[in-house]
Amino acid sequence: MADPIPAATIVIRGLRKVYRGVAAVENLDLEVRRGEIFGLLGPNGSGKTTTIRMLTGLIVPTAGSAMVVGVDVITSPELVRRRIGYMSQRFGLYDDLTVRENLEFYAGVYGLAGAERRRRITEQMAEYVLEKRAGQLAGTLSGGWKQRLALACATTHGPDLVFLDEPTAGVDPASRKLFWELIGRRAQAGMTILVTTHYMDEAERCHRLAFLSRGHLIGVGTPEEITARFGVATVEDVFIELQRRDEGALT
Repeated sequence: MADPIPAATIVIRGLRKVYRGVAAVENLDLEVRRGEIFGLLGPNGSGKTTTIRMLTGLIVPTAGSAMVVGVDVITSPELVRRRIGYMSQRFGLYDDLTVRENLEFYAGVYGLAGAERRRRITEQMAEYVLEKRAGQLAGTLSGGWKQRLALACATTHGPDLVFLDEPTAGVDPASRKLFWELIGRRAQAGMTILVTTHYMDEAERCHRLAFLSRGHLIGVGTPEEITARFGVATVEDVFIELQRRDEGALT
């Protein structure tokens, strides 16, 4: 039986990553609570992707520590990857496989077999309203349907935590709205969602946000707390201010 998941699904202390003498992430301290939708935001080059790659066990930190779903990402990265889900803006689907075949493939990757595998695929097909498209090739789906299938694949094994890296990039507004309704239901059921996005209307939907700038944590809190700290009206204003700072630092 898996160990119980602590109240803080992600605990980061002093996390640092250096590439060729340059710190991509510097002394990051952060906690993400179980069941919350947590937004990791910042301009390009702020350290978001590097942070996610460390938390998913894909790269080793230069210093510091990170516990993800109760597992040390440095000593047990493969165990971390089995207990999380991951979805990127590229979706990671196999275009020449059908909707059902994609779900079957990912269920196998995540170690599901036999009756459990069949049960979970049936549940996911129903949850994401994919039954009528079960035999359709993934490559022929619209962007919104690919997005929905990708989320179903990433959560087939019922992970405690899902990383969503720019999951709505290039998707129409109606599909984006439905997508956020889907992940909202997952969070209400206890799943933790860590999401990166450049759509600030989506950032407003997060329970809490962390803003990064040039590898440093600039602020963390609810959207209301963040805007109050920066003395601006919206989360988008915060993003614009950080982008202006970063661009100014490079000139």
